[in-house]
Amino acid sequence: MSPDSQPGRWAITHLRHISLRCAAFDESVDYYAGPWGLQRLADSDDDTAVLRATGPEHHVLELQRADRNGIDHIGLGLADDRAVDAAAAGLAERSVRLLSEPAKLDRAGGGYGFRIADPEGRVIELAARTEAVAPFDADSTPVKLAHVVLNTADIEALCTWWCDVLGFRVSDWSERQMVFLRCNTDHHSIAFNRAEWVSLNHVAYEVPSLDAYMASLGRLNRAGHTVGWGPGRHGPGNNAFGYFVDPAGTVPEITAEVQQVDEATWVPRTWPRTPELSDRWGTAGPPSAEMRQHMAGAPDQPLGLRSRVLG
Repeated sequence: MSPDSQPGRWAITHLRHISLRCAAFDESVDYYAGPWGLQRLADSDDDTAVLRATGPEHHVLELQRADRNGIDHIGLGLADDRAVDAAAAGLAERSVRLLSEPAKLDRAGGGYGFRIADPEGRVIELAARTEAVAPFDADSTPVKLAHVVLNTADIEALCTWWCDVLGFRVSDWSERQMVFLRCNTDHHSIAFNRAEWVSLNHVAYEVPSLDAYMASLGRLNRAGHTVGWGPGRHGPGNNAFGYFVDPAGTVPEITAEVQQVDEATWVPRTWPRTPELSDRWGTAGPPSAEMRQHMAGAPDQPLGLRSRVLG
């Protein structure tokens, strides 16, 4: 392996965005650009909505009009063009199939990057140099995409691949049911949940404070959107949580105060799945059967890529 293709030369910096295929497109755009608090950008059109939070990332959510729900791709950040080129070379040496070569991205937010797929066929975009956006101030709306939780039929294999190939680190386990992975000091940016099939579990958006978190719950409640699970505070990650169901039936989460990890001292733990550790405040109770059903999602076939990647 050449020096520039060493994983340390192209470390993933953060979770940029998620792009979702959406079966209730118009209603979901109104939801996320309305009471959820994101801002729809001019890059949007009749079949694609590009939505940003208040932070510096160009956008955190992209919705695509579709017949069924699913993940189009997950966007991860790299530091610069050199890191993008090094990542592509390093991944190719690891026999990871590139779905596209490093190039200027002709899509919302631009940038320079390329795409791969993980062993279950999820498309991952690795990119740098995305476009800057004008300031957008709103105290109780999301600052950034906090984490994406994915359902997997093989949690051990997916955890190993994302760590060994992409450089994520294990922060904690919730028994052997969930694993929380980080790429920076946030406790987790990606998590995997053991399930019967591959699908989206939920997407979390971080607000800047606990007060903003409570104000967000109130804003959604006044708009007729009742929290499905929460308010509460998780054990793994120590974050406040409030889960909802959007018009398409997928699950977004409002979160705040995500635990920060000291790489020099952190030791992963396995958390028992007990009520007092799932919700340390004791306010939320367990998720309902309906919420669990929405988190299970429908089996996802990411644009037919699974057969090409795995076969």
